[in-house]
Amino acid sequence: MSPSTDPRPQPTPADYRRWRQYLADEKAEAALYRSLAERREGEERQILLGLADAEGRHEAHWTALLGDQLGRPRSPSLRSQILGFFARHFGSVFVLAMAQRAESRSPYSTDPYATPAMAADERIHEEVVRGLAIRGRTRLSGSFRAAVFGANDGLVSNLSLVTGMAASGVSSHVVLLSGVAGLLAGALSMGAGEYISVRSQRELLSASRPTQVTLTAAPALDLDQNELVLVYKARGMSQAAAEHRAAERLGQFSCDCDPSLSLHPERADEEDEHEAIGSAWQAAISSFCFFASGAIVPILPFLFGMVGLPALLLAAVLVGLVLLGTGAVVGLLAGASPLWRAMRQLLIGFGAAGVTYVLGWLFGTVVG
Repeated sequence: MSPSTDPRPQPTPADYRRWRQYLADEKAEAALYRSLAERREGEERQILLGLADAEGRHEAHWTALLGDQLGRPRSPSLRSQILGFFARHFGSVFVLAMAQRAESRSPYSTDPYATPAMAADERIHEEVVRGLAIRGRTRLSGSFRAAVFGANDGLVSNLSLVTGMAASGVSSHVVLLSGVAGLLAGALSMGAGEYISVRSQRELLSASRPTQVTLTAAPALDLDQNELVLVYKARGMSQAAAEHRAAERLGQFSCDCDPSLSLHPERADEEDEHEAIGSAWQAAISSFCFFASGAIVPILPFLFGMVGLPALLLAAVLVGLVLLGTGAVVGLLAGASPLWRAMRQLLIGFGAAGVTYVLGWLFGTVVG
């Protein structure tokens, strides 16, 4: 399209500056995907390299628009630099989650100089990155849930306990002892609860998993009168599939005549690696440590000899910082706003502590 028929306004110096920033960010994103691809193999590697090539097309678009106004290369945005750093040094699911959020906030849909195809590319890139992050999120979800839940439970419950005791008017020594007792009681309770929960779940699944009885019992069954078909129907097979599998077990087929009704025997040890429950002892120890790591934060000022209101205020500040950090990490992993998730964690934690403080103050007033 020639300049005379181009409906877009004549570029301004601000437009050129914005394009230079776009160009720098596109180069940084291409480098990000290449860095991630170096840590992947097979199909995932090819997908990431394909994303890098797509960012290269966008680079070419802004380079062509800038023409002789290209100027000196600009530094990528702070967000792009942080993503690049994590991709080069870690390459974890957190990087993919952050990249997903970055793709979702592309300005191309409202920029008249970005083509509709470029804006559509960015939306598609978000879904591609989301798909790549799914497996990592699934692997991480169980342990991450336990870590966040345990640490935050320790933070909030022990801060509430400490503030409630302090508000009642007892000495700082009693507050410290209460905090230590709360740490130990809560951590032990979390550990025991996780052990029982995981052990019970494993026992329940073990009782529900199909056995190899059809292989051992089939040779002795009556060929005309038996309930083998009912076994497979109870496991969820259709009538045709159940009849075929029963005939296989009874030796009526010497080949796998229909690939959709596989001749392979049932395996009691099949388990999706992403749904593995893990060890009950491992879950118990992890929960104990996560809770204790959070519960120790509110009592740190008291452990180092501080007393009274200054110790309580410092405890609240320390807990607030940790709550903000865990909330931000949850937001990043979920591809959502880290600021909102951080503030949500902070408000919930301080809300619980505030209620306990008021109750402790009222109790101290009544008793006193």
